[in-house]
Amino acid sequence: MKQSTFALVGCGRIGQRHIEMIRNLEGAELVATCDLKSASELGLAEDHPHYQSLDELLAAHHVDVLAIASPNGLHAEQAIAGLNSGAHVIIEKPMALFKSDAERVLHLALQKGLYVFGVMQNRYSPPSEWLKSVVQNGSLGDIFQVHIDCFWNRDDRYYRSGGWHGSKDLDGGTLFTQFSHFIDILYWVFGEVKPLSALLRNYNHSKSIAFEDSGLVHFALPQHGAALGSLNYSTSVWDANLESSMTVIGSKGSIKVAGQYMNEVVHCHIEGYQMPELAASNPPNDYGPYKGSAANHMFVYQNVRDVLDGTSPITTNALEGLKVVEIIESIYALAR
Repeated sequence: MKQSTFALVGCGRIGQRHIEMIRNLEGAELVATCDLKSASELGLAEDHPHYQSLDELLAAHHVDVLAIASPNGLHAEQAIAGLNSGAHVIIEKPMALFKSDAERVLHLALQKGLYVFGVMQNRYSPPSEWLKSVVQNGSLGDIFQVHIDCFWNRDDRYYRSGGWHGSKDLDGGTLFTQFSHFIDILYWVFGEVKPLSALLRNYNHSKSIAFEDSGLVHFALPQHGAALGSLNYSTSVWDANLESSMTVIGSKGSIKVAGQYMNEVVHCHIEGYQMPELAASNPPNDYGPYKGSAANHMFVYQNVRDVLDGTSPITTNALEGLKVVEIIESIYALAR
């Protein structure tokens, strides 16, 4: 097995998860980290190579892979810096806040012959894999409608004073930070997504965020004829997350995948079809007062290792990450 060196920029809550994944990945070595906070503030060992400047890190270390878990608005420029240093890059969602920046990353990676891995770990959950197979094998017949409902809680426990969450330039918007995973699943399963209309509101976050906390979006699915769909979302749910769900209506049946993190099949009624027993979904991990479905991160890192070993194709590539950015950007453009 090829031994690969990794560096990480952005050592916050999700960054700590990346550190854990790299340290537990066979064939991987974490050689350096980067964050505005010091190593001691982050609980890193005193002798661990840690930098507060990515340029300094990349000048001091040649790494095979740079993992990026910094604020959203920094992803594209840091990916470009990593690619220019000769490293493959892993980018937490979203790949960028603008399609034009995602295109810059993609074009540079192609020029350099390097990989860009998107962190879209929800694809690895058994319900997501099952949903994709049911749609692709035609069990549902013609697709008529697809509806996504995401109702979460994000309040003052999440939007801390002085933090980057909620800012237009570093956060980008609720669709980027909270719900891009579900837009990725929509694109991954159904192909092209064409937003048709968008109504956005900020109900109770006027003092903490610079964008919407809720939205109603309608879209078409061109690869499925006249199929239409909706995305209804909010982070104004009181106290705790309510659900994330996808309902699919086809000519031969209907299904609904739900749960807080779209991790349960709660309805399956398809002509001549028997629902298989799926593997257990990984339980969400606890991040302070909030929970997130990060348990599948290890599958992302295993794919990185296998791609670099030449034993597997990439499962979440830069073009797919770009498409998610394009869909979200077009929704916000419609709302304006």
